Amino acid sequence: MPHSVPDLPAPTHPLERLPEEWSARLAEWGEPRFRGEQVFSWIHQRGVFDPAEMTNLPKRLRARLAEEDELGGLPLEIVRHHRATDRTRKLLVRFGDGLDVETVLIPQLKKADPDVQEDDLESDRADGLRPSAVVTQCISSQVGCAMGCVFCASGVAGLKRHLSAAEIVAQVLLGRAQLGEDERLRNVVFMGMGEPLHNYGAVARALVLLTHDKGLGLSTRRVTVSTSGLVPEIDRLAADFDGKVALAISLHAVTDERRSSIMPVNRKYPLGELVACLKRYPLPKRRRITIEYTLIRGVNDDPADADALVALLRGVPAKVNLIPMNPIHDSDLGAPSGDGVERFRDRIQAGGVTATIRRQRGDDVDAACGQLALYGPDGERAERTRRLPVSK
Repeated sequence: MPHSVPDLPAPTHPLERLPEEWSARLAEWGEPRFRGEQVFSWIHQRGVFDPAEMTNLPKRLRARLAEEDELGGLPLEIVRHHRATDRTRKLLVRFGDGLDVETVLIPQLKKADPDVQEDDLESDRADGLRPSAVVTQCISSQVGCAMGCVFCASGVAGLKRHLSAAEIVAQVLLGRAQLGEDERLRNVVFMGMGEPLHNYGAVARALVLLTHDKGLGLSTRRVTVSTSGLVPEIDRLAADFDGKVALAISLHAVTDERRSSIMPVNRKYPLGELVACLKRYPLPKRRRITIEYTLIRGVNDDPADADALVALLRGVPAKVNLIPMNPIHDSDLGAPSGDGVERFRDRIQAGGVTATIRRQRGDDVDAACGQLALYGPDGERAERTRRLPVSK
């Protein structure tokens, strides 16, 4: 995993600076370069922004950092904190311009989730962590979304703006601060609001920051980028990170006609082009691409769809994560019955492809997959501004 990625935009906030960028800044003040690494670690390892608390820095440097307000602080604040009955926590966070996004903290079930890697479970056990102490955070990369997928609430009001790398990383630092003493943030998934690869520069810098061994130090196998299928950016992610960042693909249909009707991005990057891209993604050994498939009753849940999905994924190192569609406001679409979901899974597995069913987490506070949405200045959900036709 590189600690710098080619062609990143310059940092626009102190939280975005890498150790070498901090070193360059402090060198202008006549400080030795190792001071930059120290400041970076205080911010990203410990979540400290007050120079007075950075006790391994000389007093003169702490004073100047404070005088020039060099650290900046977190560029967001919590507006609402919802706790679901399953201990999932949803945070509504607000940025300086008044816009909001949602981020979700998801504790692992006592019995490990079926799509958790065995290597990760062994690592958790080695660190003395009980499964229920392991937390995954789902973070947002945009305010709203431009992709227009009909089963997802995040894009109902369209795209408002991209998030900066600082605003992305700040969600993780803020989320980590909400954890109990017996909890540990182990996984981060870019599955909140927005299409991560539509905001590639900020997401790439955030990935470097989140996985830096002098900062949060998350393993690349524990950071997942979910995309609706922006082929050039998937190739760029593969090249910039050597295929080590975990990849999830929102597929959701097995024909171009059907997929285009529920996911407009397919009109630009059809299935054949997307699958070819996945086949060339340079995965490390024993790793697989996650194929996310939202089951929508009467749209993509026929047994023939399961057979076609198996055929489509032939030659792709993949596992399928089936997501019964969660209800969203102003949509008549819904999930198949529980038995129907299980039959679909069994059909895929009979075809030789690993398939799991994603458990609903946090749905009683609208924190489940596809339910994160824009909020207005009054704290209420934005109304749908468009309804896309669905080919059945």
